[in-house]
Amino acid sequence: MRNVFLAAIMSMPSSSPAAQDASSEQRRYHRVREIFDEAYTLFAPFFARESRWANSTLDHLAYRVARERYPELSAAEVHVLVVACARAHAAADRNK
Repeated sequence: MRNVFLAAIMSMPSSSPAAQDASSEQRRYHRVREIFDEAYTLFAPFFARESRWANSTLDHLAYRVARERYPELSAAEVHVLVVACARAHAAADRNK
């Protein structure tokens, strides 16, 4: 699961050239990396194909759960966590 997270976080676009350096990006979100496995399991129902509403995922619910479950995370960290979980779930679906 950790490798999927790293691949998801590394493929995220960045706005500044300095942030595109892979080593600086990996070191930025320590708490997100710690809770990724738990969050992936927690958010899985929101990204499941059978839970879609009008063929749209329920990402907004994942954001709400993340803010409730991890109040210590900043808005940017919540966004990184949800996007990484969504990408990891999509990658797992493609590999099925």
